[in-house]
Amino acid sequence: MKRIAFAIATALLLCSSLFAQRADLFAQRQRSTQPPSTPPSIFTFYNVTYPHDTFVQLLGINNEFLIAGYHGADPNKGFTFFYPAEFAPENYPGSVQTQVIAINNDSNVETAGFYIDKANITHGFLHNSSAWTNVDFPGTTFNQLLGLNDNNAAAGYYMDGVGNFHPYIYQQSGEVFESLTLPHTLSAQATGINNSGAIVGFFLDSSGVSHGWVLNGTKYTVLNFPGSTSTQALGINNFNGIVGSFTDTEGATHGFLYYLGDWIQIDDPSGIGVTIVNGIDDDFLIVGFMNFSSTVNTGFIGVPTE
Repeated sequence: MKRIAFAIATALLLCSSLFAQRADLFAQRQRSTQPPSTPPSIFTFYNVTYPHDTFVQLLGINNEFLIAGYHGADPNKGFTFFYPAEFAPENYPGSVQTQVIAINNDSNVETAGFYIDKANITHGFLHNSSAWTNVDFPGTTFNQLLGLNDNNAAAGYYMDGVGNFHPYIYQQSGEVFESLTLPHTLSAQATGINNSGAIVGFFLDSSGVSHGWVLNGTKYTVLNFPGSTSTQALGINNFNGIVGSFTDTEGATHGFLYYLGDWIQIDDPSGIGVTIVNGIDDDFLIVGFMNFSSTVNTGFIGVPTE
């Protein structure tokens, strides 16, 4: 029997008087070298806003607490972010919009995401300190990269001519694309990949309902939060901790953590019912956002409370 737990949390609003305290909190945490025996179910939340903007999403986090995201409902402007207030703009050169979604742990930190050019074409990209790389599945005109590991592999998808999505892995060594064929799917995205090559994402069934999935070697598992009406898996860490979001029977959106067969519901107390968890590091810190409206989103960092 799978155990379902509900995250208990305290929310703290971003405040300059707490900057030093929060920086110390992150500095004092010890990096995990062994996987935990149970998933964390209690988090302390730190809400993040971008200066002079009402819209920010935090989407990926690496093991040095460097966070990927973007601000602005339209246009989207990418950034990397080091808590509590160090935003560094990151936008594909010449782009109209950019979202920075994934970030790895390499010493030469690399990010992945997508950008929209002046012709309104959406492209995947990779970026490190020395170069920007455009990544498009051959013969396609709509691509996004959503996941990245430390072994030069990125996860993403392209859209075909009728609007269906097709997941793939891009191996930077040799610039090789690997298409992923999933059973019983109409349209699917690959959203995360870890260093062991485990891949997560979500797909639409014939009724248009979203289901999460994980592909670990040859083992393929469909992920549905118990009692939910839809589920999306959005990120994975190197201990196979999976995060994402689900919709309940009342139409509310909640984040989740799935680990060792256990499901943990996650809600930022400032946004119960509008919480989406998008990224997770190896110490089970999580990042995401509260989707209040099309023009108001607030980012958050969730720190497991021991």
